[in-house]
Amino acid sequence: QVQLVASGGGLVKPGGSLRLSCVLTGQSLNLNSIGWFRQAPGKEREGVSCINHADGMTYYTDPVKGRFTVSSDVDENTVYLQMNFLQPEDTAVYYCAVDPLCWVLQDKWQISYLETWGQGTQVTVSS
Repeated sequence: QVQLVASGGGLVKPGGSLRLSCVLTGQSLNLNSIGWFRQAPGKEREGVSCINHADGMTYYTDPVKGRFTVSSDVDENTVYLQMNFLQPEDTAVYYCAVDPLCWVLQDKWQISYLETWGQGTQVTVSS
């Protein structure tokens, strides 16, 4: 059974950094593309970033480009999201999910099609 466990959220001041982790169990990371998503209060869940292990491509939504970096450690079956220069508008619950070929981050699929999600981790950016 494929499962994802996300961690690393917390409270940080504007301009600060956090690194989120997403551990995949039940399947090799090399066979999957993993996306990061977030949902702020009162807003729809949105794609943030994705890494496609089939070709090494990474994807980012415009608001986080230049600030967030997605990476992975295939030996640890873990995907990371390094978040720098965090702003209050980044406050949300962050989720990782299996996003086949990063199609959601490429606007080729809807978020509702994704089936395998981690449990979410809260990121709060506030002074």
